[in-house]
Amino acid sequence: MLVIDDLLVRPFVSLLDILQTMALEELYDIDRIQDELKENQLLYEIGERPESEYRRRKAELEDELELAEQVRDELTSGKIEVKR
Repeated sequence: MLVIDDLLVRPFVSLLDILQTMALEELYDIDRIQDELKENQLLYEIGERPESEYRRRKAELEDELELAEQVRDELTSGKIEVKR
């Protein structure tokens, strides 16, 4: 049973770990969020976005950025892993 576990289950779990990491990195892409913050600021400055929408979107993006940074820190420290 141990041989079957080593040959069949562990590679599958390793693949799930890799897929989960890739999905989290894409979902919580810090560069993308920072670009959206810059775009939001630019749209407000050129007058294409009202102040209320600008402030609402800025707050959303700042919250998303904070979460993305937490996820990145947990990924790099190895705290996030697939449950076995």
